[in-house]
Amino acid sequence: MALKSMTGFSRADGGNGSTSWHWELRTVNGRGLDIRLRLPSGHEVLEQPAREACKKALSRGSCSASLSLKQTAGAVGVRLNKEIFKQVAEAANTARGMIDTLPPSLDGLLAVRGVIEYLEDEPDEAVIQARHKAMLADLDKALCDLADARRAEGQHLANAISGQIDEIERLTLQIQDAPARTAEAIGLRLKEQVGRLLDDAASLDEQRLYQEAALLATKADIQEEIERLRAHVAAARDLLESDEPVGRRFEFLTQEFNREANTICSKSNDMDISQAGLALKAVIDQLREQVQNIE
Repeated sequence: MALKSMTGFSRADGGNGSTSWHWELRTVNGRGLDIRLRLPSGHEVLEQPAREACKKALSRGSCSASLSLKQTAGAVGVRLNKEIFKQVAEAANTARGMIDTLPPSLDGLLAVRGVIEYLEDEPDEAVIQARHKAMLADLDKALCDLADARRAEGQHLANAISGQIDEIERLTLQIQDAPARTAEAIGLRLKEQVGRLLDDAASLDEQRLYQEAALLATKADIQEEIERLRAHVAAARDLLESDEPVGRRFEFLTQEFNREANTICSKSNDMDISQAGLALKAVIDQLREQVQNIE
């Protein structure tokens, strides 16, 4: 079984020089594929390749992908800000003239914030491109981990869905083998209904009687619904084994399951079949809830 869930979470960390980054991916159910990217300012160039990577890895679900950055100190030199130093020195001399105190020391002036500026190396274009390439590589890793998480959750879904399909098959066979569907039971029930027709309309001609009897027999016959249910069970098991995204097809199939169950319940004139039909509808509803999580 290779079902994938639409829900999953993954993360990946990386770094290059004085820059470290963190990818975080989260997916939830969605009718189609909806990708929402949150990138730091100045890294808009990553949006298109990141979006394409997500599209390649995912086929359905709402995906939120965020990238956060952290810069470590990378000072390669210092510089004296002469203008600020001049202003600080003048302010210190003015203050000294107002009170009787020692002249300010040089190290004290240099310790004032802004007087000494720390210079950082500006990366060239090649370094920036290499950093972006590494970021995208870590995104691919996070997407692989996300696929594994969705696949693991899909296995749990497959186990639950397989059990529900088995139960649908069991109830279908129960309805098929119901005593009320034997030829004798159907004939007796048809005879009673025809008898009521004759009581209600004494003037009913023979041709009309045959027509009404045929109509009653057609309404009571649920063999086609049973055969379609069994075919749907086989189709559902094929979908469970598929390696392709099958969520939408499973949703359509549950609609077909429900249509046949409704018809059986509407045609039924036997208590046991009606109860089995209602149980069938309950299991199909549970199946419908589960398949809404499938990619």
